[in-house]
Amino acid sequence: IRYVYEAAKQATVLDHLVVATDDDRVKEAVEAFGGNCIMTSKDHKSGTDRLAEVSEHYKDYNIIVNIQGDEPGIEPALIDGVARLKIRNPTWEMTTAARPFVAGEDPLQPNRVKVVMSKKGKALYFSRSLIPFPRNKTNLPIHLHLGIYVYQRDFLLKFHSLPDSGLEDSESLEQLRALENDYSIGVYTTESSLPGVDTPEDLATMIGLFKAKGLLR
Repeated sequence: IRYVYEAAKQATVLDHLVVATDDDRVKEAVEAFGGNCIMTSKDHKSGTDRLAEVSEHYKDYNIIVNIQGDEPGIEPALIDGVARLKIRNPTWEMTTAARPFVAGEDPLQPNRVKVVMSKKGKALYFSRSLIPFPRNKTNLPIHLHLGIYVYQRDFLLKFHSLPDSGLEDSESLEQLRALENDYSIGVYTTESSLPGVDTPEDLATMIGLFKAKGLLR
């Protein structure tokens, strides 16, 4: 969580930074390195629902950025890019990020969420399955979804009360609740970003990468 926090501190678009959690261990870790932390209910279905609770405390902010804590390799420039895409497109309720899969990554891995976009850069669907499915060989890239969202605050407050989404429950992907209820998600595309940490194997890979770069404390 400290790597994510320190990357977020370097982003130029953020006016305030706080970790939202329902776990005392996370709170203790964040406060140990001098970070801000707020405790939330344990009953939230998703991180977006948790952030909706937190946003009640920040009524002066119209744009809320959700950086997932399992993204230690996230880059400040990516945070800035996703936030600025939202600011440029005020009619989009949300923005997020994606990048093409690279050699050595397995797009069939269900922990690697895929996204397909419209020609205008809006998300059409997110899935743990392979999308688009290469029924006919094409040069279409397969895009990996990255763990960051930016919301209009009024939409974030509304999100928690949206009707249950069968798609969200099936895929276990909170962003599908927005799509199934006809809200727009813009996608900021980048060429490089480290994947998130979803499994013990991911953690081992990330530790190796951080050691190679001399970043591991």
